[in-house]
Amino acid sequence: MAASVAAAAGRLRRAIRRSPSWRGLRALSSEAPPTQAAAVRDAFLSFFRDRHGHRLVPSASVRPRGDPSLLFVNAGMNQFKPIFLGTVDPRSEMAGFRRVANSQKCVRAGGRHSDLEDVGRDLSHHTFFEMLGNWAFGGEYFKEEACSMAWELLTQVYGIPEDRLWVSYFGGDPKAGLGPDLESRDVWLNLGVPASRVLSFGPEENFWEMGDTGPCGPCTEIHYDLAGGAGAPQLVELWNLVFMQHNREADGSLQPLPQRHVDTGMGLERLVAVLQGRLSTYDTDLFSPLLDAIHQGCGAPPYSGRVGAADEGHIDTAYRVVADHIRTLSVCIADGVSPGMSGAPLVLRRILRRAVRFSTEVLQAPPGFLGSLVPVVVETLGDAYPELRRSSAQIASLVSEDEAAFLASLQRGRRVIERTLKRLGPSDVFPAEVAWSLSLSGNLGLPLDLVELMLEEKGVQLDTAGLERLAQEEAQHRAMQAEPVQEQGLRLNVHALGELQRRGVPPTDDSPKYSYSLQPGGGYEFGTCEAQVLQLYSEDGTAVASVGDGQRCGLLLDKTNFYAEQGGQASDRGYLVLVGQQDVLFPVARAQVCGGFILHEVAAPERLRVGDQVQLHVDEAWRLSCMEKHTAIHLLNWALREALGPGTEQRGSHLNPERLRFDVATQAPLTPEQLQAVEATVQKAVGRDEAVYMEEVALARTAHIPGLRSLDEVYPDPVRVVSVGVPVAHALDPASRAALHTSVELCCGTHLLRTGAIGDLVIIGERQLVKGITRLLAVTGEQAQQAVDTATMPQWQRRELQATLKALQRRANTAVRKLEMGQAAQKTQELLQRHTEGPLIVDTVSTESLSMLVKVVRQLCKQAPSTSVLLLSPQPLGQVLCACQVAQSATPAFTAEAWALAVCSHMGGKAWGSRVVAQGTGSTADLEAALSAARAYALNQL
Repeated sequence: MAASVAAAAGRLRRAIRRSPSWRGLRALSSEAPPTQAAAVRDAFLSFFRDRHGHRLVPSASVRPRGDPSLLFVNAGMNQFKPIFLGTVDPRSEMAGFRRVANSQKCVRAGGRHSDLEDVGRDLSHHTFFEMLGNWAFGGEYFKEEACSMAWELLTQVYGIPEDRLWVSYFGGDPKAGLGPDLESRDVWLNLGVPASRVLSFGPEENFWEMGDTGPCGPCTEIHYDLAGGAGAPQLVELWNLVFMQHNREADGSLQPLPQRHVDTGMGLERLVAVLQGRLSTYDTDLFSPLLDAIHQGCGAPPYSGRVGAADEGHIDTAYRVVADHIRTLSVCIADGVSPGMSGAPLVLRRILRRAVRFSTEVLQAPPGFLGSLVPVVVETLGDAYPELRRSSAQIASLVSEDEAAFLASLQRGRRVIERTLKRLGPSDVFPAEVAWSLSLSGNLGLPLDLVELMLEEKGVQLDTAGLERLAQEEAQHRAMQAEPVQEQGLRLNVHALGELQRRGVPPTDDSPKYSYSLQPGGGYEFGTCEAQVLQLYSEDGTAVASVGDGQRCGLLLDKTNFYAEQGGQASDRGYLVLVGQQDVLFPVARAQVCGGFILHEVAAPERLRVGDQVQLHVDEAWRLSCMEKHTAIHLLNWALREALGPGTEQRGSHLNPERLRFDVATQAPLTPEQLQAVEATVQKAVGRDEAVYMEEVALARTAHIPGLRSLDEVYPDPVRVVSVGVPVAHALDPASRAALHTSVELCCGTHLLRTGAIGDLVIIGERQLVKGITRLLAVTGEQAQQAVDTATMPQWQRRELQATLKALQRRANTAVRKLEMGQAAQKTQELLQRHTEGPLIVDTVSTESLSMLVKVVRQLCKQAPSTSVLLLSPQPLGQVLCACQVAQSATPAFTAEAWALAVCSHMGGKAWGSRVVAQGTGSTADLEAALSAARAYALNQL
């Protein structure tokens, strides 16, 4: 038995693979266990809701919400991070979660957890999968209840025989001072699991961590035995139950969490494979409709589940790649992530192009094939995730467009490779510069692994060292061009937040931030706010009783009129004074919200103590500019819907006193006419000086209001509604449909009380972030007027001028090329008359540019193919241009690059090029000496 247990341990965490025998699954309940994927998903959710009182919550978007550490949501727990970290808004719906369950859409591609390159190679890996999970927050229940529920579901609801299930638990970590999790072990033994099937493992297998720092804890895993007693166990993980009870500190140590949580996750695809008795996840009804559609659409042999050497021609690999990737593409695009050039969009672009490559090159699919699979994905997943049905047409359109663009790039790339190979010698490596120009970082957008594969098929080696150098240069360039990362500032960690909650400190009352009024003269009056210092924090987050001497600190008050950065609006800044001591100002650089507490970042020129009474003053000009921009963003959002249609969705925004940024989902780049119409719509609303109504209402009242704008965010309850021109009560009346005709949004920001103070709005910039998402930059008020009065101009005018200039530039370029070709032909004939025979032409010619000189060289070699040519062209101030081409019949040792380098080095310059064609520059007053050096070098090589 010891040998079989050891064999089982070695197989833990491996993907499902072919089993020598599958035994029938016996149901332990009176009804047959659910086996269809949809029924399996529903049974999980119903079990936790109906039997154990869990609240069902929808899947979060695969686009992470406010978490820059992730490219995609890759686990069910991602959306609950604010609870684990203690930063959840106490007024939000999430703050009330105690026991919840859901099925979460997850993507593991790119970043630290990536399965992209493994997809297709085996029978289990996926880039998109569904994670079934249940959670208990704040000690609602812990190990005994979590394990009992899991065992009950698997054995009594799903009918999995108990003798097919094994469990593992945390065996301790002496280095970290952690003992074994005997509590979990004993729970399993008490549930009747034999000791021989309860295995202990170390931290690598059974201790789960959120990241380098943060909540963590031991986990226990339930495994399924594929062998079923026929030989040594073949174990595959089904369910992971994590017990968060520690926090990993910045110094690597572990501290107890203020509150304990349960976080469990079970992959739906693998569970369905077990329940359906399938050899792999791809053999389940989650994938079979897609595999059938691929077969029908491509005419390839039917899918047969082969891997490795048995998969001749990689047919089955291609089936798995295409089926997996179209699911991922559909889910991501529905959630607002489109293929693009950086971050998650770049990963999605790689996924799409990988799918196109396998479908066209291996399965011989016709053009437009991938887009035709989207309805199949919608049919299998649309009931669980309705956003797929809503976005079906947009997904198919975007996939088809990108597929067509990639196929065109692929054809151009093949031509470039063929042309380059003709110039290479037998032992030459393929130039890194050419490969880079073909890549996702270059011009054509071909994955580098595809370029390497295409070269490998031709038996050509790529200059990998040169490629690494170019990649490093690109990374350095991007780092220099990147926007500076904003300093995060002081934060309250999970222990500080837990201590405040333990002491019963109430969340900061920040309602005074809305206490301002519009004066008869049109100006705004912002009141001050008196508050008490509840806690001070040093820069390292330590709670202190006092600060002073210019020390930078975090300040927690019982109330504040400062707006803490959230919802895309920049934080307020200003100052505070001690009550009764008005002559010493304590500057406030920013305010941030942490778990309902507003932390002010303050510089303390003199002593400041816990218990002091202070008076807060916001920077009024800063605040007013932010209010202008925020109300303008709401009008811009509404105007875009008016111009582009009701399906137009906001994808993000940010504003500060200088400008606003707005990202919007669009089918195509905005036309100049659309940009102009959007500006005009906003300006009309500004000109009407409409009232802006704001009111807090129950979150439930805002559901199902046609036209009401909201984002994928966690909103507090009650929630603040901002309505332009229509009182909130009227806007929320479903019968009024007012939200379809004006701006009505859920928003916690600070706004103008009338639109007239915006003054004006001018869109000064517009670009596509990725396919389907456009970023607009705009200014308001005085900045907008300056944009009109100075060289800066509205974007719609700039677009019209750019189109005109591009057309003129194209015509001018065509004329210049024709002129240069004519001049080159004339100079070629003159040189041929001077050089009637011999293997070399080394001479001077008068040209105005290096490109013109290269044209002359190429025409000479075209008319005299057995001749090697080098031409020098003297320029003003002693500079000399050089271009050369070596005849194909020349010896392999004679290369154009080396020839040009020898001549240009003689002139104190530099050269570049390939074996066949090269060019360079230098400076010399003695052209004859340079020509002599060119002849001597060539004759020596010949």
